[in-house]
Amino acid sequence: MKSYYVRTFGCQMNKHDSERIAGLMEAVGYVPVEEIERADVIVFNTCCVRETADERLYGQVSSLKALKTGGRPDVLIAVGGCVGQRDAEKVLAQVPHVDVVFGTHNIHELPSLLEAAESGRPAVSVLKEGEAFASELPRSADKPWHAWVSITVGCDNHCAYCIVPAVRGRERSRTVESIVTEVTQLVAQGVAEVTLLGQNVNSYGRDRSGKPRFAELLQRVAGTGIPRIRFATSHPKDLSDETIAALAELPALMPFLHLPVQHGSNRVLEAMNRDYTQEWYLDRIERVREAVPDIALSTDMIVGFPGETESDFLQTLDLVERVGFDHAFTFIYSPREGTPAAALPQTVSRETAQERFHRLASLVKDLAYASNLREVGQQRACLVEGASKRDRTVLSARTPHNRLVHVPVPEGRTPESFSGTIHPILITQAHPWFVSGTLGEPPAPQSPRSDRR
Repeated sequence: MKSYYVRTFGCQMNKHDSERIAGLMEAVGYVPVEEIERADVIVFNTCCVRETADERLYGQVSSLKALKTGGRPDVLIAVGGCVGQRDAEKVLAQVPHVDVVFGTHNIHELPSLLEAAESGRPAVSVLKEGEAFASELPRSADKPWHAWVSITVGCDNHCAYCIVPAVRGRERSRTVESIVTEVTQLVAQGVAEVTLLGQNVNSYGRDRSGKPRFAELLQRVAGTGIPRIRFATSHPKDLSDETIAALAELPALMPFLHLPVQHGSNRVLEAMNRDYTQEWYLDRIERVREAVPDIALSTDMIVGFPGETESDFLQTLDLVERVGFDHAFTFIYSPREGTPAAALPQTVSRETAQERFHRLASLVKDLAYASNLREVGQQRACLVEGASKRDRTVLSARTPHNRLVHVPVPEGRTPESFSGTIHPILITQAHPWFVSGTLGEPPAPQSPRSDRR
C-alpha cells in the first residue's frame, strides 16, 4: 500500500486545506506516515505571505533531491498552495525534481496529477479561479475533536502588503446551509470544537446577499449543538455590533477574539489600505469589552512598513498598551512581489526594523505575562489536546480564552486517554506564553462557558 506525507506552511486556511489533501489521499488508497523519508508521495502545502516561508519551502524541497537520487527515484514530490498558485514555473525551474505543482483552486485534482506524474513528466495545473470549495472534499485530521471549517475563500480587501488576493482570488462565501450541514456532521462524529475560517470572516455573505451575514451564520452554527466555536480572522472595519452581540449571547462562542490591527498610526494604516483608523479600532475594542468583559484579545502587528517613522512606531506601542492585548503576533515587514507596497521605497533599514521589533515584542511579552498572572486561581473548562510536544508526562490544553495550559498527566494514565476531552483545570502558575495548572474531574454536561466569569 502506498503512503503519503503532508508538510504544511502558513495559516489556518492552509491547515484546513492540508486536512482535505490528506482526506483525498486516503480516499484513493494512500496511508499516512510520520517520517517524510518513508513516504511514496510527499506534498508541500505552501504559504507565500512572508519571505521566510518561501525560503523554508525551497530549502526543504531541495534537500529531497538526495532522496530521489539515492535509491528512491519513484518518490513523487508535489508542491501546492500559495507558492504553487503564484510560482508554478519558477518551482519547476528552481527545483526540477518536483513532479507535481498545483494551486489553491484545484486541490481536488491532486490524485489525477499524481497519476499523470508517474509517467516521469511533471504534471502542472493551476487555475485562475475555482468553483468548488475545499471544504466539500474528504477530511482527515490529526485532531479528530477539532475541525477547521472554511466559510469563505479569497479576499477583496487588497491590503497593500498582502499577496493573498493574488493567490486566493476574490472573496466567495459558501452557503449557510452547506456550512451548517458540515458542522452538523462534525457534531455527529464527536467533534468538540470548530474554527470558522476566512480571510475576513466578518464580511461573510456580502458577495451573496449584498451585506455581511456573519452574525446570522454564528447563530445557525451554534444551533447545531457544537460545544465550542472559534473564528478567524476578523477584519476590524467589518466587525459589526451584531457580531459583538453574538459573542456575548451565544454560549458556544469562546470568549476570544483575534482582531489584527497591523499598526497604531493612522498614516501607516492608510498607506496599508486597511480602511479604518486607530480611533475606529479602539471603539471596536471598547464595544467588545462592554459586551464580553473578560474576553481575551489577540492581534497581528507589522513593524518596518515603508515610510514608518519613529513617531508612527511609538503610536503602535501606545495602542498596544492601551488595549492590553493578551497575545500578539509581531512581524517585520516583508515585501512581496506583486503587492502595491513592494513598489514603495524601503525607507526603514533592517537594523531599525529589528530594533523596533524587539521593543514591540518585549512589550507584548510583558502584557501576555500580566494577562496570564490574572488567571492564577481561576478554574477553566479546558479542551485537552494531548501530550505536550516536548514532554509526554505533561498534557497540553486550551482554556476558553485560548490560553495554552500545561498540566501533569495523572499517574497510571496516558496522554491519549485525555485527548479531545473537556476538563476543569485550576490555574496555579503563570508564564509569559502559557499557564500551568492541576486537572480536575470532567464536569457534568453544562454550558461550555458557565465558568468563564
